[in-house]
Amino acid sequence: MTKTPKDVIEFAQANGCEFVDYKFCDLFGQWQHFGMPISELSEDIFEEGLGFDGSSIRGWQTINASDMILIADPETAAIDPFIEAPTLSLICDVFDPITREPYSRDPRLILRKALNYMQGTGIADTAFFGPEPEFFIFDDIRFNVEPQATFAMIDSEEAWWNNGADEMPNLGHKIKPKSGYFPVSPLDTLTDLRNEMALEMQRVGIIVEAVHHEVASSGQCEIDMRFQEALRMADQYLWFKYIIKNVAKRNGKTVTFMPKPLAGDNGSGMHVHQSLWKGGEPLFAGDGYAGMSELALHYIGGIKKHARALAAITNPTINSYKRLVPGFEAPVSIAHSSRNRSASIRIPMYSPSPKAKRIETRFPDPTCNGYLAFAALLMAGLDGIENKIDPGEPMDKDLYALSPEELKDIPQMPGSLEEALDALEADHEFLLKGDVFTPDVIEGWVAWKRENEIDRARLLPHPVEFELYYDI
Repeated sequence: MTKTPKDVIEFAQANGCEFVDYKFCDLFGQWQHFGMPISELSEDIFEEGLGFDGSSIRGWQTINASDMILIADPETAAIDPFIEAPTLSLICDVFDPITREPYSRDPRLILRKALNYMQGTGIADTAFFGPEPEFFIFDDIRFNVEPQATFAMIDSEEAWWNNGADEMPNLGHKIKPKSGYFPVSPLDTLTDLRNEMALEMQRVGIIVEAVHHEVASSGQCEIDMRFQEALRMADQYLWFKYIIKNVAKRNGKTVTFMPKPLAGDNGSGMHVHQSLWKGGEPLFAGDGYAGMSELALHYIGGIKKHARALAAITNPTINSYKRLVPGFEAPVSIAHSSRNRSASIRIPMYSPSPKAKRIETRFPDPTCNGYLAFAALLMAGLDGIENKIDPGEPMDKDLYALSPEELKDIPQMPGSLEEALDALEADHEFLLKGDVFTPDVIEGWVAWKRENEIDRARLLPHPVEFELYYDI
């Protein structure tokens, strides 16, 4: 049921709200917000908007053109579960206050434009997305970067490295590396905490399908959300991260979505399920390979063709490429297959129902901006459909077990963020269709990543360098 501004105000009154919190997403996937007393909320705000300083948001406006406005989307009304005073939460879109045009670097706008482009092609009217973000729950995290000292120290009561710790008493229930998938308590210590996270998600409208420990030791977990229409899912993905981090904090724990916080154990990925529908009918079911339609196989072909460029958006951090290496169940080979989790694109075979037909892109990770990642994946898939890109032969074999010689003819994901950015610069025309990603967005993204992340890390001595070279 569509919500109107009047509906939102009645919802706030019914829930005794004392404040309203306006949330919006920056270019790199972080929620930003500010609040107002509920007495300031009126129907006019949903049309006129609220002003803020865009130059203070990383990667956005320069200071000489800093004024911007937020316009709240009434469809996103919910009660924030972590603010003590009852608070209405609204997700906002970003506009220029003079032209009243949407702001080109607003990630929510970019996904809207991708969906509009899809509908304009006549290929489909609905894109469903279902991400599976993995994350770590730690008991302690300390890190520092100074000219004379660089370190990071992690601790988890589940971790195998605490086998010999004096925990007064140490009861010995520790998870070995790569042995965290589905053990019951006392090995899995986080069931109640994950359940608390899932309950909070359900209170803001997220449908939770599964809750479990993941493969890595030291508190790796996964909570699965039911797939949704792409824009709604991107909104829910931000609620997901917000809820998980805040539930952990109020229980004296800390959460990271870093893909590879620990050496020698599995990293955190975010497999993204996708399907296209039209007129209420699924478009990915057919009589082709693995029960897929020709359209679905062309969609796969588009993602495979553009996978290296997509990585700059779906795997957007230096740390992302500590996960995308062979040997840790990381999908580094650009291949497709049914059931095969070593391929970068998998066709799940759990159900023969046409409505269940989808693809699972396995290389993304949870540091990505959901709006941008979903938009980029959709545009790559649509490019495949429009140009009838053949995905090639499926790889129904364990790609992790292949030798370098056997892998030489299979394209590989980038080995670094710098390599991914180079690929994006060389291959981004498919993102510019329909003015979905503007050149300004691509150029701003690449420049920020190079100047603020790659160059900064390049200048810092790494602790391993001392181990390797100090005595030379």
